[in-house]
Amino acid sequence: MSAKRGPGGGQPVPGRGEPSGQPVPVVLVGARGHGRSHLENIRRLQDLGRVRLVGICELTPLTEAETDGFGAPAQSADLRTLLAATAPVAAVVCTPIHTHTELALTAVEHGVHLLLEKPPAPSYAQFRTLTEAVAGARVACQIGFQSLGSAALPAIRALVADGAIGEPLGIGAAGAWVREEAYFRRAPWAGRRRLDGVDVVDGALTNPLAHAVATALALDGAVHAADVARVETELFRAHDIESDDTSWVRVTTTRGSRVAVAATLCAAEPGEPYVTVHGSRGRLTFWYKQDRVRVERAGRPPEERLHGRTDLLENLVDHLAGRAALLADVHTTGAFMRVVEAVRRAPDPVPLPPDAWYSAPGARGPRRVVRGIDGLVAAAADRLSGYAELGAAWARRQPPGA
Repeated sequence: MSAKRGPGGGQPVPGRGEPSGQPVPVVLVGARGHGRSHLENIRRLQDLGRVRLVGICELTPLTEAETDGFGAPAQSADLRTLLAATAPVAAVVCTPIHTHTELALTAVEHGVHLLLEKPPAPSYAQFRTLTEAVAGARVACQIGFQSLGSAALPAIRALVADGAIGEPLGIGAAGAWVREEAYFRRAPWAGRRRLDGVDVVDGALTNPLAHAVATALALDGAVHAADVARVETELFRAHDIESDDTSWVRVTTTRGSRVAVAATLCAAEPGEPYVTVHGSRGRLTFWYKQDRVRVERAGRPPEERLHGRTDLLENLVDHLAGRAALLADVHTTGAFMRVVEAVRRAPDPVPLPPDAWYSAPGARGPRRVVRGIDGLVAAAADRLSGYAELGAAWARRQPPGA
């Protein structure tokens, strides 16, 4: 692990935003589903005078009740039409994974800056196309890894650099979540690796728990594609879907450091995802949704601290005004996209045998629970080992991908 490298985005570019004191005109592309959270965040920033919602791109227009308080933003199902009519400075794109690249490129062609939901693209080739377009158009592109806005990241890097936990030995991350079967029926692309011949790559590691992967890589300092030497994967599924719902990945960097992430959507009990930096004399654990850090070191009692967080759209606005570097710049997500590409190119996830999981009631219907997975996920993060190495019988039946 490098204590001094990490995602910082490009340097601030003065003059790229609106004049001081003027709200930045923004369009929202995808305002339903997870897009509702972006709509409410835009509402918050509009109330603060930071942004102004000028347009919404949705297949079905939002109602007056849904846009209450925003005035009368333009609405269109066609992004090109909307951009031409509203001339925004920035766009927030929160749409299905397989539409990210096309919509982002459309915005870039119009010189519009972006907050693009993760993953930025379903393949490394599309990611390269996007980053080249962003660089050529000299626009800013922030990726929606909210955890990278946490002040905990620089705090952890400083502790490691100061030798708080001794020599870094590796980074492990764990995400044990509960998702009902209905979660995979919420949209045609949910739980799919491909849709109508187009890559989607919707899986535990690449979508719902992608933050664990990106945050672990960021703490290691492995943020560019060139930082990755090898990616190993184990992909499984308990549900009747195409994508993985129980998976593991281990990244070996060009410096020889190791980053391992274990994830499941089939936990017995929902847990808070975390990233652990292991050291020769202790460890640092970061619960990234809570911005909470626990320091454990030899000869001293554990210490915990809560950190603040910078909103990524607010950070983008500050960047355009020349006041801040991007916290989740698209150009520093290359290592994460190497993981996405490894998952995309891996053999299809192995269906778990019926005796490896059981059905349980959930808040919104039945769910599938992989037997013993909660402990396996924690052990994988602690030992930087995969499910097969940890002795899971269902994982030993299939060699890991690489």
